[in-house]
Amino acid sequence: MLSPTLKYAYYPGCVAQGACRELYLSTQALTQALGIELIELKKAACCGSGTFKEDSQLLEDTVNARNIALAEELNLPLLTHCSTCQGVIGHVNENLKQCQTDNPSYIEQVNGLLQKEGCSPYRGTSEVKHLLYALLTDYGLEEISNRVTRKLTGLKCAAFYGCYLLRAQKHMPYDDPFHPEGMENMFRAVGATPIYYRGRTQCCGWPLASYATNQSFQMAGMHIQEALALGADCMVTPCPLCHLNLDSRQPEVEKVIEKRLGLPVLHLPQLIALALGVSPTKLGLDRHIVSTQPVLEKLGL
Repeated sequence: MLSPTLKYAYYPGCVAQGACRELYLSTQALTQALGIELIELKKAACCGSGTFKEDSQLLEDTVNARNIALAEELNLPLLTHCSTCQGVIGHVNENLKQCQTDNPSYIEQVNGLLQKEGCSPYRGTSEVKHLLYALLTDYGLEEISNRVTRKLTGLKCAAFYGCYLLRAQKHMPYDDPFHPEGMENMFRAVGATPIYYRGRTQCCGWPLASYATNQSFQMAGMHIQEALALGADCMVTPCPLCHLNLDSRQPEVEKVIEKRLGLPVLHLPQLIALALGVSPTKLGLDRHIVSTQPVLEKLGL
């Protein structure tokens, strides 16, 4: 049976509080609809999105050990809705837990730096879990399906997992890192039809955007075209950085590949919350660059 109250230390990350505010809004709406309690970690810092370690691995580990320690203070798992945050913080957590056995002096060094800043020490007692996997493993697909009031029948959804969610950590206990099914199973639970295409587990191109823009947009365009060719009505991603490259920059992508695309790209909680009867406006579906109106029209909204 479902636990009466699921509670998490909520790490929203930077992008959901800025360029993808609709992800923040829809996560709040979804968890409220499901009765999940989120305690936002207001003092948390940016995970660095993998860039801190380019200067210093110790910097990346210490910053994210502090983020994890904030969740440990609450005796709760850390929940994020960003694949990049999951990959970075989850990887740090995984490594530091291993260091507790193999290299305790490194943990002492990290905690020494935290102590200097008046922060709680890293203990290695919290789990780092993406919203997708919290819903799949803690809440359960059957329970979500039972709460559907607006079945997404006929909506063809192409998952875009991205790379950080699947392969940034050494161990992926919730899904196959090369042949995942978590999002597709979620689509089925809310009545939608999953579309399988080659690029769903590949990089969106975001990391290249600052120094190889054309190549970045060509990658994004390739994935979108593949999904469209197989009849997708929309793409759905668990990563706001992927969303930026696939949705916000889709008009620029079109110019680079010289093709019209027009594929709506939804955040995962937006899709699920739609099936639970939450209004599109409350989910920020009017904030996207590529209009989500074709999705809403297909659902009779």
